[in-house]
Amino acid sequence: PRGHLMEDLMSTSRDDGAALVEFALILPIFIIVVFGIIGFGRAYQTKIAVTHAAREGVRELAVSRDASAATSAALGAADTLDTGSLSVSAADCQPGTSASVTVSYPMTIAIPLLGSHTLNLEATAVMRCGG
Repeated sequence: PRGHLMEDLMSTSRDDGAALVEFALILPIFIIVVFGIIGFGRAYQTKIAVTHAAREGVRELAVSRDASAATSAALGAADTLDTGSLSVSAADCQPGTSASVTVSYPMTIAIPLLGSHTLNLEATAVMRCGG
């Protein structure tokens, strides 16, 4: 009976060691996946904010036909973003023509073990100018 107890203890410590090695191999992959999901979610939310800013800017441009008012409207609509990094491109429009506003925003995604990457998120909205 005494020999079986020793074999059981040895077997348990080997199993614990194997589990620890497996965990050490899987942990970096798990960290990359989790932070990748978080980074993708942040990028998607930022893309939605950039698209919203472009739509608000072009709506203002179509109504007022004033590029500076359109730029202000786009910056105001992007209140969740760093407006200092936001780039808005709008030109005056004439009645009956199409107006367009382009908004771009650089976003850095940092994923542990893979480093950081900068994405340039951009959205263009087009609307017919009013008369």
